[in-house]
Amino acid sequence: MKIKAITACFAAFVAAIAISGCSDVTPEHGEVQPLDYNESVAAIDNPDAGFYRPIYVRVTENGVSYNENIVNASARLYHLRCDISAFSAAVNGVADKPLTQAALGGLNDMLAYLRANDKNAVVRFAYDSEYRGEANKEPTLPVILQHVEQLCGVLDDYSATVTAVETGLIGPWGEMHTSAIANAEHITPIVDAFLTRLSNVPVLVRTPKMIYDYIGITGDDAEDYVVGASDKAYYLGLYNDGYLGSDTDLDTYADRDRDIAFLSGQTAHLPFGGEVTVPDSTLHDIDVCVPEMFRIHLSYLNLEWDNRVIDKWKNSLYTSDSGNDKAYYGKTAFEYISNRMGYRFVIKKSIIGVNDDASEVRVELDLENVGFGNMNKRKRAALVFADGNGEIKAVEQAGEFAGETKVAYSASVELESGDYDVYLRLYGDELDGAPLYCVRFANDGLWNANIKANKIGSVKKR
Repeated sequence: MKIKAITACFAAFVAAIAISGCSDVTPEHGEVQPLDYNESVAAIDNPDAGFYRPIYVRVTENGVSYNENIVNASARLYHLRCDISAFSAAVNGVADKPLTQAALGGLNDMLAYLRANDKNAVVRFAYDSEYRGEANKEPTLPVILQHVEQLCGVLDDYSATVTAVETGLIGPWGEMHTSAIANAEHITPIVDAFLTRLSNVPVLVRTPKMIYDYIGITGDDAEDYVVGASDKAYYLGLYNDGYLGSDTDLDTYADRDRDIAFLSGQTAHLPFGGEVTVPDSTLHDIDVCVPEMFRIHLSYLNLEWDNRVIDKWKNSLYTSDSGNDKAYYGKTAFEYISNRMGYRFVIKKSIIGVNDDASEVRVELDLENVGFGNMNKRKRAALVFADGNGEIKAVEQAGEFAGETKVAYSASVELESGDYDVYLRLYGDELDGAPLYCVRFANDGLWNANIKANKIGSVKKR
């Protein structure tokens, strides 16, 4: 079957159809599909977003060890806290060392295991042994840069699995503070090494100042500065482990409003997340934090820290004082925040048109992203045709999906006479022919877990 696929905004669709050869399939002949176009309040487990589970990973000369049992159905996103202190003289008492092939192989095997289980990970490396909170355990800068080069050689092979790399490496817990080398002279070259070596993985640092230092501006310049899409720093964002803890988020921000205004341009296309902290702060009151979560495009948070704040959200309600999402009135703040982290697409209209013999199919979708954030990775798009028994009869590649709110796809398809449900599969990777990192829309009754796709309507072949 010859596949003709177009992904475009609706305004460009008519011209695209002519290019694809489907001139007898026009928008006027399409039918609005009888679907539920309301947002469901059900929890959805989409890639690269949501509450994460932390995993401590011990990296030694002999390999990698971690608790595999933490990787289970309860979470999609994990935070890998990789302890590479064994390769620093300040910890091993002998010498700074390059990472061994056994260590790199163990890291590769761990990421492969996550991929095979359809899981994502935010990854951080640190020289703080056992993540105990100890300072000044780093090797020399040349060795750190060598480690970055070695690590990126593995990470770059898992761009669909790795949500982001938190630069880390410096200071207690890899949080880039409380260290003799927690300064621009060391941090900027480390950041540049990650950005230079990684192709499709976002790189996150601990404070906006670290971004300003990298791009060569001051905080006073940030308000009018825009990082261009062709700039290396376009992929440089922030992780915030003092989130909502104080007016400065525990010294994350020098000027909260100014820094968030700058960051919102970066986090529009990069993940943003971290850990909430300080339970007596009013900034994480549901009526206070939600507007900023939308502004900063919140993607992920630690489910286990600070548990007192998490419990606060579980025991408070989303009401009219919190926002205008009426379907969530009476739901807990935790449910609302959990459902809004990252992206959350709702189909608002689906139109499907076919030519006379249903050999050419055209789909138009209106979508709404109701999440705090955006989908930061392009997905492959495929149209899946299934019979009344749910058996797949055809799968046609249909281009890509990059989070647009209006999309159109067309394809040639060979079907026998009958009725067919049409699904849209959006996926980031595949393993042995099975799709991975699939996006589920937030409409009731549309997701098919077996097909790993969203039902968008039906067609009849006479």
